[in-house]
Amino acid sequence: MSLVEPEPHLRVLIANEMRDRLELLAQVVSGLGHEVIAREIYVKEVGSATERERPDVALVGLGLSSEHALDLITEIVRESSCPVIALLSAKDPEYVHEAAKRGVFAYIVDGDAQELQSAIDITLQRFAEYQSLQGAFGRRALIEQAKGILMARHAVDADRAFDMLRDHSQHNGRKVVDVAQAIVDSHQLLSPPLTEPASAEPPRA
Repeated sequence: MSLVEPEPHLRVLIANEMRDRLELLAQVVSGLGHEVIAREIYVKEVGSATERERPDVALVGLGLSSEHALDLITEIVRESSCPVIALLSAKDPEYVHEAAKRGVFAYIVDGDAQELQSAIDITLQRFAEYQSLQGAFGRRALIEQAKGILMARHAVDADRAFDMLRDHSQHNGRKVVDVAQAIVDSHQLLSPPLTEPASAEPPRA
């Protein structure tokens, strides 16, 4: 029995302004056992395709125009919750720098199918770690916000506010972050509406 696990089946979006390279890349991706869910050439269409298809990973090839490829990357990153890999036929440090600023997670220069698969594997791992880190920051910020609400409402310090969160969490069998979310949500609902300042009376004649 083989101990080698099969590569996971991924839904891949590919984009390139050059149709021939787009088709070649599609063949490579399919040959790796993945599904090409969208093939896009035009910047104005790639964002909606990304939002609609929700790919696992996006591959953007550098064609004739670096600006076109960078715009493709920008649109995909804006609409997607997946990592983007830039594909180059030759080294181009300036383009790689700009692509990184637009949000790519990795790049590969003129690699074969196995190199592409390795790049995808590494990128997905890094992206998962990034999302986990972002989630941790978000949870921490939410808990701090809930502590602030409890401190103001009950006139307690930060430690006591966290104890209240933790005690309620344990008593009700809910995660601390879920309790914090409920406190923040209810606080927003119960906050008094902003009142408009009364208009000044017109001067008497």
